[in-house]
Amino acid sequence: MSDDHAYQAISAYDNSLIETPNIDRIAKMGMLFTNASVTNSICAPSRATILTGKHSHINGKIDNVSPFDTTNVTFPQLLQKAGYQTAMFGKLHFGNNPKGFDQFKILPGQGSYYNPDFITKNEGEINVKGYVTDIVTDMTLEWLENERKKDSPFMLMYLHKAPHRSWLMAERHMEEYTNKTFPEPKTLFDDHEGMPAAKVAEMKIDGDMGWAADSKLYPEVMDQLGLEEQIGFDKRRYEMTVGRLDSTQKANFDTYYRKVAEDFIEQYPSMTEKDIAKWRYQRYMQDYLGTIKSVDENVGRVLDYLEANNMMDNTIIVYTSDQGFYLGEHGWFDKRFVYDESLKTPLLVSWPNRVKAGSVSDELVQNLDFAETFLDVAGVEQPEDMQGKSLVPVLTGDMENWNRDAVYYHYYEHPSEHNVNRHYAAITKDYKLIHYYFDMDYWELINRKKDPLEQHNYYDDPAYAEIQKDLHQKLDALREQYGDSEALSQKYIDEFMPLAKEGKVYGVEDDILKPMVEKWESSKKED
Repeated sequence: MSDDHAYQAISAYDNSLIETPNIDRIAKMGMLFTNASVTNSICAPSRATILTGKHSHINGKIDNVSPFDTTNVTFPQLLQKAGYQTAMFGKLHFGNNPKGFDQFKILPGQGSYYNPDFITKNEGEINVKGYVTDIVTDMTLEWLENERKKDSPFMLMYLHKAPHRSWLMAERHMEEYTNKTFPEPKTLFDDHEGMPAAKVAEMKIDGDMGWAADSKLYPEVMDQLGLEEQIGFDKRRYEMTVGRLDSTQKANFDTYYRKVAEDFIEQYPSMTEKDIAKWRYQRYMQDYLGTIKSVDENVGRVLDYLEANNMMDNTIIVYTSDQGFYLGEHGWFDKRFVYDESLKTPLLVSWPNRVKAGSVSDELVQNLDFAETFLDVAGVEQPEDMQGKSLVPVLTGDMENWNRDAVYYHYYEHPSEHNVNRHYAAITKDYKLIHYYFDMDYWELINRKKDPLEQHNYYDDPAYAEIQKDLHQKLDALREQYGDSEALSQKYIDEFMPLAKEGKVYGVEDDILKPMVEKWESSKKED
């Protein structure tokens, strides 16, 4: 699993941005899912859903702020109990002692791209020199070679930090990727007309990214050009990331990024606002896709190991991400919204002799289903309180035992960085019905077939009256099925707002936070 890996950046889905031949190998050996989605598009909650097979409102990990409830039973615990040897290497994002693992070496929090620290099961905290994607792969291959019990089944979680913000590619890719030019998305300059929540979101590539930490302009160049920090602690974040490079790594960085800075200094006096937005899009894509290049290379190393050791035919391989990501669509980066680039996640599954090679499925599957699938494959009983469905019928073509016409989504982290309003939704193959609540209170109806770029709200269109009614029924049924409610939403608001008021939520501007706190406090007094 990778972090924030957009399906648009995997060539098995779309090769207009990058070629990923090794990740594509998994699709060629097995099944590519085109409608895989997450239940809550933000890092730690997505991982909690994968581990528990439960929606955020049930497992309790609704956002990146609240702690993970360690009394949750996770699928690795159940597999371990059933005799599987279990291991985890890379980014978990929350906790420092993951339950159900015989071995682990995990990054603390978000982790670092260069010379990262690790929390380990047997060695305490360690620091490893090098590039994180390579290191996580080295750890994974070392475990497969030296710690794996040859006579036992195993479950290995191989989890990359890349391509999470702030994107730092490996030294070996800097020359190639800082010189690449990428096609712009059709909605790079979307004005979000008729979409109030989208209009106020703070995810614009030009305006809500850091000049230093994100676009990799040196802080002294910002000062030279009179560029203000557009996000909090931008220069400090730059120092925290680029500052980890040792002298050799920094020299290599400077070789290529000094040239980037010099070119920008030369162009800047004559650049229009649109020119700057285009430049920042290219800078974003260069760094983001540069990190994916090393992910693909290292996935290839693992696949090569399995092949060389005659393990491919008896190993199920799943490649996914904790959610999708905006690559300039709607003018954005990041995730959170229920729109496709954020909602959908890559999912490629190889299962030799059971899954037809090169097959494609458009079924509505979710990360909610992963735990149940792994347990089903291993012959381990699924706990009754898990909420997903095993994907084995879809994988094996047993569609008589698969029936799902809608999935449920709920995003909670607001007020917070990027200013994306709380919302929940029902999603079918053709439509989305979305309810924004708390700070805003309104509905959106998206026609996924007619408007695949998701720029129009058809909720109040009389032509959609029957469709709207049907979608409301589906949404109500999903909320009842999964045990979600207005009371639960209010409970999570009431737990979150004191933290926001105390400044414990990152990235919220006072002009956004203060009226929201006042509104919430007023409502509590009325209650």
